Amino acid sequence: MTTLLWPPAQVALPVAGRSEGFPVRRVYCVGRNYLDHIREMREGDERDDPFFFQKPADAVVPDGAVVPYPPQTTDLQFEGELVVAIGTPGSDIAPQDALGHVFGFAAGIDLTRRDLQRRCREMAHPWEAGKSFDHSAPCGLIQPVEEAAWTLSGELRLSVNGDLRQHTGLKLMIWDVPEIISHLSRSYRLMPGDLIYTGTPAGVAPVRPGDRIHVEITGLPTLTVTITEGDTHASQRTA
Repeated sequence: MTTLLWPPAQVALPVAGRSEGFPVRRVYCVGRNYLDHIREMREGDERDDPFFFQKPADAVVPDGAVVPYPPQTTDLQFEGELVVAIGTPGSDIAPQDALGHVFGFAAGIDLTRRDLQRRCREMAHPWEAGKSFDHSAPCGLIQPVEEAAWTLSGELRLSVNGDLRQHTGLKLMIWDVPEIISHLSRSYRLMPGDLIYTGTPAGVAPVRPGDRIHVEITGLPTLTVTITEGDTHASQRTA
């Protein structure tokens, strides 16, 4: 069947040591997965099960991207996160089997229109307005799991213009990577090309045009993006 409109290009992320890219199918994000961030957001001290929200696949931009400041907000904030890239399909996955479904890992940023997110939360509305906008999911070079010289007990650091803003140990996640994959696979059949952003620690804060955000995770390629004035074509350029 031919299509009425020109089909959109699929986003593909570069993979360390490979000429082939990683085609992005879906983007899942874990909400409130670090206790210090829950307290920072004044959302209590406990939670029962992890919850998830999604971003569109074309919200993903690669390392070196120039990200235009989005519309409808005056409070764009960064959230540095570990990203899991799924390589093997599965549903209802047991935690002990979860890492066998992982293709690789990367550094990521969950950009958030915090003012809109808060407004959505106050009205008991979904978070899409605050989370699921254009260019809101920067993701670094994917390191294949068999080549990753790191462990899930590594550290995450995020700096803005060279100033350290976030610093945590990945072992401080409330739900670790196998548990996240297991919980998510109960609701969705995970497929190759899926990305999972695993949550952010405390230290989130606003950024403005001209700011340069840099994320480091032990043993993984770094991620750097630059925020610019709003421009619908800016993400096609590199910093």
